[in-house]
Amino acid sequence: MWTPDPSIVITAAQKAEDAQAALLASFQTAIQSLVDQTATSRSYADGNALASYVTSTVPAWSAEAAAFVAWRDAVWVYAYGELDKVTAGEREVPSVDAFLAELPAIAWPAAPPATL
Repeated sequence: MWTPDPSIVITAAQKAEDAQAALLASFQTAIQSLVDQTATSRSYADGNALASYVTSTVPAWSAEAAAFVAWRDAVWVYAYGELDKVTAGEREVPSVDAFLAELPAIAWPAAPPATL
């Protein structure tokens, strides 16, 4: 008689856990893409590049980076809070596009960034 190897058996709980992880990863990827697109809309390479200007000696760049970092933090705090609710079954799983529409909007500083 054949005996299954318990080290390779995939349980229903493991399948559900893997599906949950894949779902969260798809949201995280979409959110990070939005963060980076927001930075590139202001001619920065990505979100990390824009955030690095927070200590810039150019006031306009520093202000823009500070606004971006505050917004980025608000986005992730909201996203993780709401995704925790999805995981806990406290809210339905939204579509990625609908979820992105829920995220806070960025408020850029009034002065345009300095150009070289």
